[in-house]
Order: sequence, then C-alpha cells, then structure tokens
Amino acid sequence: MTTAVPTRADAFTLLKKYNKKDGLIRHALAVEAVMGHFAQRFNEDKEKWQVIGLVHDLDYEMFPEAHCHKCVELFRAHDWPEEYIRAVISHGWGICTDVKPETNLEKTLYAIDELTGLVASAALVRPSKSILDIKAKSVKKKFKDKSFAAGVDRQVIIQGAGFLDMELSDLITEVISGMRPVAEEIGLKGNL
Repeated sequence: MTTAVPTRADAFTLLKKYNKKDGLIRHALAVEAVMGHFAQRFNEDKEKWQVIGLVHDLDYEMFPEAHCHKCVELFRAHDWPEEYIRAVISHGWGICTDVKPETNLEKTLYAIDELTGLVASAALVRPSKSILDIKAKSVKKKFKDKSFAAGVDRQVIIQGAGFLDMELSDLITEVISGMRPVAEEIGLKGNL
C-alpha cells in the first residue's frame, strides 16, 4: 500500500485539528511561506516543503511535553509518508530529538523555525508593526539582545545557518522575504 501525498488542504485540516491558538496558526503559516520561498531557491517541490512547514509543530499545543514525538503517532494515524514525518521530527534535533537534519528540506526547516519567531517579534516592536518594511539589520540587532524574544534559541538559528552554508544576515533576509507575501495572514501587515 502506498501512502498518498498530503495536500495543503490535508495539512491545514490536520493542523487545525490539533492547534487552536491563533499565535501557533500564524507561526505555522509563516513557516509554510518561508519553506515555500526556500524550496524555490533550491529548485525543490514547493508544495511538499510548504506542507511540511505548515504541520511542523502539529503536536506542540496539545502535547508540548512530547513535542516532535507525539506527532509521529498523529501523522501515522493519518497515513502520512515517513519522509514527511522524519522532516518534521528533525526540526527538533538537539532540543527534543536526536534526528539530525540531513536534506535541504530538513536543514531549512531547522534553520528557519526559530528565526520566523524572532523576525515576527522584531516586526511587532517597530512603529509600523509590519514585516513589509523591516530589514535584516534590525532583526540582527534584536538577535544580539538576548533579553529580546528570550525564548528564541539563537544557537539553533546559528547552527541552521551553518547547515545551509549561509551568513546569518542572508538567512534573515531570506526569511523576511519568505514571510512578506503572507504578511496579512500572519498578523504582520501593520499600519503601512
């Protein structure tokens, strides 16, 4: 029996089944958009990357103590491909799993997950409250301030940039570019 390839609609339905908080949904949409952006850069399957980005925190709201573990059971119950499951689990490498990111997809998800949160936080403290006018320089300044968005693991971002062989500033620029098309959906259009 072959497992069907999950669509964006499948992913969104599953996400909403296990996640109700607006902040987590917005984060999932941001990661989805950035994954699509990077898929195009790497000439990869955009929909696949976006689907994985959308559901990467599937178990986080309902099972925070089992993050990146409970999702395995949830995905398998819905017949998701093992490749997708592995990609999701790998974003927790060194934090809550020992599955190291290996593919471009996995490395990208690992690199951008925490960074999308930092970028969003940095945009929200701007006068415009918008991602549409923020620059990497502003985010990098916030990155250096350990008390700003203190829950963001900067070491993961640095390691992720290394996985992708990118300078931190370049990674931040690409994440901003990936988030801009969904600014309204993720609450970062602001008052421009």
